[in-house]
Amino acid sequence: MKIERFRKFKTEKFYPSEFGEKEHHVVNEFSMVVRAGNHIFMRGQTGFDLDGKFHGLNDPAEQMENALRCVRQLLEEVGGKMEDVCKITTYVTDRSYRNEVYAVIAKHFKGVYPVSTGLVVDGLALPEMLVEIDVEAVVSDN
Repeated sequence: MKIERFRKFKTEKFYPSEFGEKEHHVVNEFSMVVRAGNHIFMRGQTGFDLDGKFHGLNDPAEQMENALRCVRQLLEEVGGKMEDVCKITTYVTDRSYRNEVYAVIAKHFKGVYPVSTGLVVDGLALPEMLVEIDVEAVVSDN
């Protein structure tokens, strides 16, 4: 099975300095997306767009809008589409964000019916990040 890694990056260069001291002191090398055969695994998407600009400061719905715009773009770049998404895991840093965040998810996944897990967590990689979504997809053989 062929494994392809897309949009490789190093953590030391990913997070912009505008948010203060970098919290990642260990240099890791990751990919935004890995496609293994027909399976697509995606890095958690947040308020950061694919150019490293942050969207939705203090606005969990706008952060999720940005995250799902990135999901759509990354899927298309590797030969997939939103309809190929099988599993999503959503992380929110406050239970009160669920309604507005899930309204955004419903809009982007209308008619797709992925399985879904939602978690309330104490925090994400940076304090400004209020939501994150992980996506796994399988591209049809057709």
